[in-house]
Amino acid sequence: MPCENSPGRIFVTSSHSRWALVGFLWVAFALNYLDRQMVYSMFPALRADLGIAPAQLGLIGGVFMWVYTLSMPIAGRLADRGRREWMILASLVLWSIATLGGGWSQSEGAFLGWRAAMGVTEALYFPAAVALIASLYPEEIRSRALGVHQSAQYLGAMAGGWYGGWSADHVGWRQAFWVAGSFGLAYSLVLWRVFQKLPTVAITETKRGSSNWRDLINSPSYVMLCLTFAAFCAMQWVYLAWYPTFLYEHYHLSMTDSGWNATVFLQGSALVGILISAALADRWSKRYPKARLYVTAASVLLCAPFAYLTFATDSLPLARLFSAIFGFFAGSLAANAFAAACDLIGTEQRGLASGVLNTMGGLASAAMIYLAGRWKDTIGFPTMTLWMMGVAMVVAAGFLLTARTQRMPGR
Repeated sequence: MPCENSPGRIFVTSSHSRWALVGFLWVAFALNYLDRQMVYSMFPALRADLGIAPAQLGLIGGVFMWVYTLSMPIAGRLADRGRREWMILASLVLWSIATLGGGWSQSEGAFLGWRAAMGVTEALYFPAAVALIASLYPEEIRSRALGVHQSAQYLGAMAGGWYGGWSADHVGWRQAFWVAGSFGLAYSLVLWRVFQKLPTVAITETKRGSSNWRDLINSPSYVMLCLTFAAFCAMQWVYLAWYPTFLYEHYHLSMTDSGWNATVFLQGSALVGILISAALADRWSKRYPKARLYVTAASVLLCAPFAYLTFATDSLPLARLFSAIFGFFAGSLAANAFAAACDLIGTEQRGLASGVLNTMGGLASAAMIYLAGRWKDTIGFPTMTLWMMGVAMVVAAGFLLTARTQRMPGR
């Protein structure tokens, strides 16, 4: 049975039930990132089969991210007003259909259309899942809960980076989409069964539906968190979208090897960063209420130089090392950014706060995915990442300064 822990929230007494639910959501979130990453590892095959020009390849990621991010605030409001678990289930079913459709595409326009549809389906998932998990877990373990959920993006991307390249090299890029979409439909049945039992282990909130944009804008630290997250995502998505192609062209690797090298070191170290920093932030937050804010800002300050170094070196072993260091601190940010948003914004606005934060990151990501495709042969990746490093470090420093004077809700 659930029990009341604080006004407006009911937490589950069974830790096992909570962690089991996070585990089921973890698989759904991993599928989102498997699809996102596998497409970047098969750019050469898509270019050859669908006749997509190099500059237009950036639109594959850009169209998805633009639709995804613009849909996110609406999805956040829906997550604060309705049943979050059913919103998550609808997202998975629609995601599976869009993935299957991508595999059947016969033209560039059709493929881009399905990527746009994919953006809507994934936008439905994220704010609902973050708000649900944040409400299920008390503050003292919230970073770990959200961190475990966030780790799915790194393992999903790692698997997608290898699987996309391997499929394009050996069985065809279309088969990768068909397998992923079929698995998603099958898993939606599993998740449906889980959610049928959810009322016995879920939460209710007394002020559901009272999301207010003003609460977000009036928090200087939340605004700076959004800008810091956007600067970080611009760097991260140059990695995720273009690093496989960079390795393919710069080091003359196969699509399989470039997809593997672009993801395993980055994503593997990110998982380590998530586990370590989430535990530390939860421990420090008991004594320092702003600990998650400080850890988030420090993570960006520490990872930014290694984004530049990864693309600037001419040594593949050094590129692996630098991408691993970037990944560690990226994982630290992933474990704490949305937990920091939950610390800054009241319970009733968690879905909206998570959606807007992800929107800011997505807008920056979409822009850089597209611009990197247009500039990679002129400006080049080292110069692009050098400028991104500078911007990220400036806004992260600004976030630290505002966090020092930020009044925390309920403190």
